[in-house]
Amino acid sequence: MNRLAQTALLFLLGATLLHAGTTDLYLRYVKEGLRPLVLLAGAVLIVTAAATLWYDRRGGPAHDAHHREPRISWLLTLPVLALILVAPPALGSYSASHTGTALTKPFGFPALPTGDAPLHLAVADYAGRAIYDDGRALRDRELKITGFVTLDRKGAPYLVRMGLNCCAADAQPVKIALTGNVPPVLRPDTWLEITGTYTPRRTKDPVNDGPIPYLEVTTARPVPTPHDPYDETWNT
Repeated sequence: MNRLAQTALLFLLGATLLHAGTTDLYLRYVKEGLRPLVLLAGAVLIVTAAATLWYDRRGGPAHDAHHREPRISWLLTLPVLALILVAPPALGSYSASHTGTALTKPFGFPALPTGDAPLHLAVADYAGRAIYDDGRALRDRELKITGFVTLDRKGAPYLVRMGLNCCAADAQPVKIALTGNVPPVLRPDTWLEITGTYTPRRTKDPVNDGPIPYLEVTTARPVPTPHDPYDETWNT
């Protein structure tokens, strides 16, 4: 690889990262809070490409002919092609059904809004309060929770959100088991907004025996995939 090819690849990779960071594409790979680092990495690569080109022009053709980069540098084309040609969907029911719930006990439970309006909760927030706080703040409240559907090997339905520590490679699910007025036909990966109430009923995840709370379903309606399909509530 000569310096001209190296410069072109660095610029293309940097531009691709900037494109991912200025759109929702980066959410397929890393958590939302890492957007500034994605943008910074793209900017650094573009500046590096410009500096490499400037250095090469100062060195002249003879300099380039005697200082070629190793052929392994062509591996830089792989992340570029992956970002440009492959836009993987967010992890869904397959990953959730093969991974045990990652619910962990939080440090505390912030006070919830009062009133008669439905209480909107994240999957991890409901699961944490139901398991580790015995649903004290959830009783006698109408709840709205959004997640995607996954089914276990016996066909039992769960409402799930995947949480990230850093990136999609370490994504883990938090699950809520559904009971009550559950739709008779549920397709995996369907996003639902569930309206329901707290129930003390619990079960164990068939994958890792982790605790899973139930939610008593009143109504369920399909909703579009959210802007950020991952849930960072459980690891904050």
